[in-house]
Amino acid sequence: MIIVTEAQSAACVTHDLAFDAMRRAFIAAIGPEAFSFPVVLAHGSDPQDSFTIKSAAGADLAGLKVGAYFPSNDARGLPRHASTILLIDQSSGRIGAVVEGSTLNCYRTAAADAIATDALARRDAAVLTLFGTGHQAGYEVQAIARIRTLSRILVVGRDPSRTTAFAKMLQDQGLPAEVAEPEPAVRAADIIVTATTATAPLFDAGWVRPGTHISSMGSDAQGKQELPPTLFPRARLFCDLPVQSARIGEFQHATPAAPLTAIGAVLSAAKEGRQNLKDITIFDSSGISLQDLHMAEAILAAMV
Repeated sequence: MIIVTEAQSAACVTHDLAFDAMRRAFIAAIGPEAFSFPVVLAHGSDPQDSFTIKSAAGADLAGLKVGAYFPSNDARGLPRHASTILLIDQSSGRIGAVVEGSTLNCYRTAAADAIATDALARRDAAVLTLFGTGHQAGYEVQAIARIRTLSRILVVGRDPSRTTAFAKMLQDQGLPAEVAEPEPAVRAADIIVTATTATAPLFDAGWVRPGTHISSMGSDAQGKQELPPTLFPRARLFCDLPVQSARIGEFQHATPAAPLTAIGAVLSAAKEGRQNLKDITIFDSSGISLQDLHMAEAILAAMV
C-alpha cells in the first residue's frame, strides 16, 4: 500500500496539475464505465463536526474520499477541513493507496470552477465578483485568474475586517481586488463565484446581467444554498453530475426540476455550452468522487 502524506501531496500539487486532472475527470464522469455512488453524510461524536464519504468507480480507478469539516478544531488551532482519498486495488479489493489531500482538495475544487468557467464564460469576461473570504476563496480567485484576464475582483464578505484583509491578500499577490457591496458587485460582474457555507441566496436574481457566468461552489449538502432559484429559468444550467446536483447541490432548489447538463458533455463536445453572448450560465459543483480519484492518480504520477 502506498501512503502519501499531506506534506507530500501539497508539495506536488499545482494549478496546472489540478486543471488537467479535473478535465479528465469531468469527461470520464459521463462515460458508460463511470459510476458515482450515493454520498454518505455523517458527523462525529460532536454533531457539529461533519464528514462525507463520496465513492466512485471508472474504467481504471475505484475508490472514495472522506472529507471532514470539524469546526471544533478551532479550539485546537487546527484547520477545519481535512480530506483523505483511498484508491482501491481493483485486482484484490485491498487499499492500493492512501493520499492525504486537504490542500489537494482546495486545488481540485478551484480547478473544477476554472474548467467550467473557461468553457462557459464569455471570452472577454474581465470582472470577477467573489462571495466568500474563507480559505477556499483564495484558491478560486487564483484559478480563475489563470483562464481569464481580470481587470477587477470585487470581494463580498459578511465580516468587514476579514473582507478587507482578504482583498489585501489578493492585492499583495498582484491581483486587482477591492471590497464591494453585494448589489453593485453583482451588477458589475461578468463572472460570479460563490464559495460559502450559505443556506439562503446571497443576492437578488434581478441584479444579474445578461451574459454573466456564475459558479456555485459551496452547496454540497441538503439545505445549503447560495443562489436565488428565480434565476434558474433565465439561465442555462450545468453541473458536475446532474443526479447529485439535484439531490445535494445548488439545483436541489430548482422547482420544478430544471434540465441540467453535465459539464463533461460540454468538454467532450457532446452538448453545447454557451449559445450566445447574452446567455446567463450557471455551474453547480457538489463535488463528485471521480475528481478526487483523478487527483490522487495525478499526484502518484507526479511523485514517480
